[in-house]
Amino acid sequence: MSDRAVVAAQIEREPRSAVDVVARCDLGLPTVIKVPPYLDDGTPFPTTYWLTCPLAVRRIGRLEAKGGVKEAEYRIASDPEFAARHIAAGERYRLERDAMIDMIGSDIAGPRPTGGVGGTRRGVKCLHAHYADYAAGNDNPVGEETAVAVEPLNCLVRCMVQTEGAVGRNPEWVEPRQ
Repeated sequence: MSDRAVVAAQIEREPRSAVDVVARCDLGLPTVIKVPPYLDDGTPFPTTYWLTCPLAVRRIGRLEAKGGVKEAEYRIASDPEFAARHIAAGERYRLERDAMIDMIGSDIAGPRPTGGVGGTRRGVKCLHAHYADYAAGNDNPVGEETAVAVEPLNCLVRCMVQTEGAVGRNPEWVEPRQ
């Protein structure tokens, strides 16, 4: 199974850019991909780290539905050390993406992707993006706290399998208990 085929099955559509896997689950499947600052069609894309793991996506979605973004915002507002780490994570993310843009050069016309994690200018927009950044090996306090809430990602069987020449969801996969 190619990483691109697995990612396409995980996100339920063809990726709109190159697939560079930067984190894998215990079963060897992609968990996080690194996305270029411009998609293949030239569209600016501010999200550098994209979460592809269906289990993590599902669990983080539940966390967001329970007010997880507001809780992260509260933590930033009430804990100066946490806030400083959050600001530093956003700046590191922006600088990393800007360095990739600089490597491309001026061949791209149109707007530049901006913002920090997931394109935010301030605050927390999406726990998925913060978790992906953290799972890619970066210091991200919101992603770190999200990891505490959703891990372990302890699947017993692969969520994706190849059958009849195509990669798709594994009918034997069930969400493991935390």
